Amino acid sequence: MSFGAPEDYFHRIMAASVSGQEQERSKEAFFCPQQTDAVKAYEYLEKYSPTNNGDDPQKRDKAKNEYEESPSKRRMVQWRGNYVSEREAKALRHVFDDMKDHFGHHRSDPDVSVILTGLTHPGGRERTWEGDLDFIYNIRGERCKLAYIGMEICIDLIPKLVNKRDGRPLLRDYGKTWVYAYLPEITMHKVKSYVRAGTGWEISDEGIIEDPNRNLVAIEARMHDGLRQPKPSFWVTENDDATSFKDSSSFSRIGSVQSVQKDTDQQQIHRGIGFFSVSMEIDGSSSKVKPIRGAKGVDDDATLIFTLTSFSTWGVTDSIAPIVHGASLYY
Repeated sequence: MSFGAPEDYFHRIMAASVSGQEQERSKEAFFCPQQTDAVKAYEYLEKYSPTNNGDDPQKRDKAKNEYEESPSKRRMVQWRGNYVSEREAKALRHVFDDMKDHFGHHRSDPDVSVILTGLTHPGGRERTWEGDLDFIYNIRGERCKLAYIGMEICIDLIPKLVNKRDGRPLLRDYGKTWVYAYLPEITMHKVKSYVRAGTGWEISDEGIIEDPNRNLVAIEARMHDGLRQPKPSFWVTENDDATSFKDSSSFSRIGSVQSVQKDTDQQQIHRGIGFFSVSMEIDGSSSKVKPIRGAKGVDDDATLIFTLTSFSTWGVTDSIAPIVHGASLYY
């Protein structure tokens, strides 16, 4: 499948404010994955990640991790109207407000490592186990844990036709509980390498739609519907000429992604930074036994699930042809 975008679309729409020399370097790195530092990043993380000390990351004693706060010493502060621990607030400001250490085009490797907080079974007879990922940010020498990462993406708010195939609807609830997010293939490879380095699990391509002709992928980003968890926020730049991110002070919230998607003027493809919580799904040998890597009957690969919690945009792009049908899943 092709998204119909010019081959250098991310170079043009994401690097407009970068100097010519830096643009050439970023373009070379983007279209020559073998020349990027993704492999070096993986090797570095595999050696120095705080979850990799020679034992199984899933069996480590959390009390020994320097990024864990003692409840008796935890000081609560406010961030965007919510009370959180002081260390968590530091990480939230770093990622959401200062927009640091996100995965993106012509960006330095994020100073972050990944841990799997644990696997639980949702019940029933299915073999699939679920676990949330936490991200450890190195912020001025202090390791702070957060449940979110940022990625440079384009989100597709163009309405989709609901067709039926074999009696099942396609693209149901698009714009309500999920949207397509487009990003460079090399960015997704880098995210997967960080997760692999931190958890030890190989990452499958399930739920990832590849377009090798354009070096792009699309992911099906889930969204909360507001019943149990808040809907994802949609932020727009206050500077109409902005082409890059500085900090959240230059953005204003105009509503949820769902409410914006209903506005016909906003039903376009928006470029910006998406903030996600990420979880893993792993098929074990049964619903009773927690899966262990390499064990009999346990799949070698885990599946990543991305849930969009906030999106900040500096504009729209017409350089990507949107997906118009169910490319990988029935809804």
